[in-house]
Amino acid sequence: MSDAAVLSVETLGVRYGRRTALENLSFAVARGSVFALLGRNGAGKSSLIRCALGLQKPAHGVARLFGKDAWNTRREAMQRTGVVPEQPDAPPEMSPAELIDFCGSLYDVWDGETARARLKRFEVPPEVPFGRLSKGQRGAVMLSLALASSPELLVLDDPTLGLDVVARRALFDELIGELADRGTTVVVTTHDLGGIEAIADRVAILHGARLALDEPLESLKTRFRRLRCGRGAGAFTWAPFETKNAAERDWGREAVVTNFDEERLARFAAQPGVGDVEVGALSLEDIFLATAGAAS
Repeated sequence: MSDAAVLSVETLGVRYGRRTALENLSFAVARGSVFALLGRNGAGKSSLIRCALGLQKPAHGVARLFGKDAWNTRREAMQRTGVVPEQPDAPPEMSPAELIDFCGSLYDVWDGETARARLKRFEVPPEVPFGRLSKGQRGAVMLSLALASSPELLVLDDPTLGLDVVARRALFDELIGELADRGTTVVVTTHDLGGIEAIADRVAILHGARLALDEPLESLKTRFRRLRCGRGAGAFTWAPFETKNAAERDWGREAVVTNFDEERLARFAAQPGVGDVEVGALSLEDIFLATAGAAS
């Protein structure tokens, strides 16, 4: 893996008894990038995050934080890492103000004033016990605490799960502002594909216990296209394209192609059986559905 990788895994595997949750995963997260880790429920995203943070020892392979084995150097690495868990968790009787003061005693670098200002922007009452806050407010507290240590790496495990539209938008706006100010490296698992599409640099999709893909988002959106064509003079094949979700329709045929380029399009359109061809761009959600929508 590159020396510039803030987080990396090599041939990593996770098993629970006889069940293989992850198998032979390898990828690297470059410094200053936003890395989106996607997958259906049960795909192994949380297991991978636990290994990456040194909370779980993999069955084989290694996860590294800042170039060192995460399992062996977690305490050191956590000084440089902020984490927002899927389920916001803190002592229910402590208020956000008390949590900010308490967590400040655990870190070498801590900006409590900025954390309190962030809570104010999120309209979180600083003196209300954590257990009495709404789901969105608890998530805002977790994000404020995670960013107060000025982390080099921010890990967000499905941070918008259960939030309403307004709360999701506020979280992503805050994250975008943080990235602009600091250039923090971000690893995020999420089901909010529309929200993360606006800021992700690289996307990895887990499917069937393995990485189905791992590449820059712009590259993905360039090579994935939806083709639709009317019924021409006869039969044709989708060659030279690689396809997913090919289907017959009343008006013709369509498919998602995963290796689109203009030269292949010209060869495809030259077949006698191909009618007029319509080429459509795909969103990240469309790409995800084409890649991981089928059962494992």
